[in-house]
Amino acid sequence: MEQKQRERNTAVLEWFDALIFALAIVLVVLLFIVRTVNVDGLSMVPTLDNGEQLLIRSIAYTPQHGDVVVVDGYTNYGAPLVKRVIGLEGDVIDIDFETGDVFVNDQLLDEPYINDLTRRQYDIEFPVVVPEGKVFLMGDNRMYSIDSRHSEIGYIDERDILGEVILRIFPINKFGLIS
Repeated sequence: MEQKQRERNTAVLEWFDALIFALAIVLVVLLFIVRTVNVDGLSMVPTLDNGEQLLIRSIAYTPQHGDVVVVDGYTNYGAPLVKRVIGLEGDVIDIDFETGDVFVNDQLLDEPYINDLTRRQYDIEFPVVVPEGKVFLMGDNRMYSIDSRHSEIGYIDERDILGEVILRIFPINKFGLIS
């Protein structure tokens, strides 16, 4: 009888150990590999809407043209930013505000994801060359996005990018990958 009790206790402890180990793995994944972020504002409409919850990949990420990224909240702007990577270090960015066309290294960008043409100019004069270690970001809702076209945001240091948006997790009816 005492032997059976010890076996039960051992089995319970083994299950408890397995549960603690699984929770530790989930915690490590959520803290270091992926994170969740909420969209705040309309700058990424139609790709992302205000209030949506996103999953971002944050470990071993290097920005690429066209990626949707989250920038840390301690930047000059003071809040986390969700924007699209338009230019990387060394890229020449030019915008024709008459036609709304954006050029990277003299190549016209194909931007099926934008809400409006890029006709809103802020205080940055174009063309610009993206400095070393920086990226040039713009929102998909170009008429309502404060982004790298404005000196308040400007170029973003690659180290300030928390990660790439990979998945919309809320609302459930819009669950899916982000491109």
